[in-house]
Amino acid sequence: MKVLIVDFGSQWTHRIHRTLKYLDVESQIIPVTTPVKNILSADALIFSGGAIRIGLGDTKQTGNSRKFLEKFQGPIMGICAGQQFIGLHFGGKAQPAKGPEYGKVELIIDDHDELFEGLPDKFSVWASHNDEVVDTPGFKVLAHSKDVTNHAFKSLSRPVYGCLFHPEVEYSEHGSEIYANFLKIVKK
Repeated sequence: MKVLIVDFGSQWTHRIHRTLKYLDVESQIIPVTTPVKNILSADALIFSGGAIRIGLGDTKQTGNSRKFLEKFQGPIMGICAGQQFIGLHFGGKAQPAKGPEYGKVELIIDDHDELFEGLPDKFSVWASHNDEVVDTPGFKVLAHSKDVTNHAFKSLSRPVYGCLFHPEVEYSEHGSEIYANFLKIVKK
């Protein structure tokens, strides 16, 4: 299995790569400018977080990512800004969060689905965002926090997922299990 990590400039992109390595998965970090033809043979894509402000319309730094979402039909997972970009691309609205979250956040699972299978109903995760995605037609909300109604979602029509928090950060409880659950989806 090969997973490509599309780098939106997150300080934790390398942590995603390391988490996948610990899970015995071949992965590679690629720039957003990678030609579409170079991503089509991957088994899955992960869009990293980054300092870009999707909620303020800052999508210049997303390169070919729109084309990736249109052309790549395998499983995709977005983290933080990656989640916001996915939501925006598929008709949702990204906007400045009513309550930006930094540091430890209690995540409340609304639907355990495949991504949160086997995990508790509540646990601590690490967040670092100013923006959030709302009004996501065609997506189901899987988790929220006290300040953000859409901390995780999944597409109802494709294997596309997003987490606003950072499962790859060691302060996120069950982070490697979330990535392992995503990899089970990829293997299907």
